[in-house]
Amino acid sequence: MRHIIDSMGLSSEFEIDSAGTAGWHIGKRPDSRMIAAAEKRNIEMKGRARQVNPDDFARYDWIFAMDQSNYDDLLDVRDRCPNPTARLILFCEFCDEHEEDEVPDPYYGGPDGFEKGLDLIEDGCTSFLTLWKNKDLP
Repeated sequence: MRHIIDSMGLSSEFEIDSAGTAGWHIGKRPDSRMIAAAEKRNIEMKGRARQVNPDDFARYDWIFAMDQSNYDDLLDVRDRCPNPTARLILFCEFCDEHEEDEVPDPYYGGPDGFEKGLDLIEDGCTSFLTLWKNKDLP
């Protein structure tokens, strides 16, 4: 998302963060296979893993779940936020060029899974940002 926002000249319009629903990888850098796949697309992977928390639902406008399991986990986190304002949505609802309902977890597979994940993420991010720019978000 950050890469596409930068390429569209919208960096000052957004605060972007990424968080997991579980705490297994807190503090770690992105998976080396994701870094390699992103580098092929000239995308710099920044940051370290953190776990989503209830305050995220009051801090951000949108929270995207990559799959239904994460969506369900995020509903539980949102229920612990006293004043949730963020819209929670399955990310692939914004994909225009792909039919998938979920971004598959590539962790236990090979490099192709990371490429597919990036294909879906680029599609959904581009579509979301186009809708945002046109003030046409659902």
